[in-house]
Amino acid sequence: MDENRAPIVPYVYIKHSGIVRDANPVRVVSSCNLEIYTFPFDVQNCTFTFRSYIHHVSDIRIILGKKVEDILKRSISVLSTEGEWELMDIKSSKFKLSSFDQGESNPYDELCFYIILRRRATLYVVNLLIPSCFLITVDLFSFLLPPQNVDRSSFKMTLILGYSVFLLIINNLLPVTGSTIPLINVFFAICLALMVASLLETILITNLLVGSSNFHPVPGWVRVLILRFMGTLVWLPQKSREDKVILNPVSRETDVKVCPLVTVERQVQTGEPGKMWAEADDPALAELRKLGNELQSIRLQVAQHVDGNQISQDWMQVGYILDRLLFGVYCIFITFSFIVILSIWSNSYKQ
Repeated sequence: MDENRAPIVPYVYIKHSGIVRDANPVRVVSSCNLEIYTFPFDVQNCTFTFRSYIHHVSDIRIILGKKVEDILKRSISVLSTEGEWELMDIKSSKFKLSSFDQGESNPYDELCFYIILRRRATLYVVNLLIPSCFLITVDLFSFLLPPQNVDRSSFKMTLILGYSVFLLIINNLLPVTGSTIPLINVFFAICLALMVASLLETILITNLLVGSSNFHPVPGWVRVLILRFMGTLVWLPQKSREDKVILNPVSRETDVKVCPLVTVERQVQTGEPGKMWAEADDPALAELRKLGNELQSIRLQVAQHVDGNQISQDWMQVGYILDRLLFGVYCIFITFSFIVILSIWSNSYKQ
């Protein structure tokens, strides 16, 4: 309690009934323990206690000169400040404290006032909560950017940097005293953690999509768990494989993944044995064999390229499915966290 700085009034009021009234003003400056868990929607209950430590009830009785409702109306009308706090209610209670030497026969009088104050949260909502919600919404919609593009990860890193600067700027608006951590600090920590988790998810998916051509074939359990089950869950079913058909222009037959080399060998081997060995040194036959070897090499390269493309497409499909799945988990976690925090703030503000 601070020193009384009210002006001294050397007068008393004497009534005809014998009542003597001393209207000496007292300026009281006191401290109050703040419960800042629900900041900035907190409601504080401050207590003022008046009693005499020397005189008993037989000497001094402390009573209310007016009703509590009248005191509240008068206090609201003379309250000149329109600052951070709003006076909500004033309650009073009277107690009698017994002394050690006289027991309950001659107790002390004690009068307590309970002053209910509510913080005006408009400033903090506009400067703290709305910008934070805007940033987390932008991070949420950044999932619409293509994951294989590097701009998505760069955008998220820029967003995290901007949010960190925002937290440093608003640090002076947050309370630094109190017995508990404010719920708004938990809100900011959740937003920052979600942005970091979103960036890590983007890095994982980008690495999976860009480097898919160098990976081994998709394991069976990944194919069953992600491509089939999770793909159906997030509405990204696995595309059915289509075998490529190569037409043989000589034999007019349709073979699957068959090169014209088969036809050339077939024509070479269909001649008579004696004639075939007689023409073994023919330059045309050597040229055909050379051409057959080159066609066989081309066929192997084409088959390897087709298989590599299929492996790359499988891993890219895994990346797309994981990206959409984590996006859904991200949305659910944000919605659940915000609903819990807003419900706690709402219940505290209505009290």
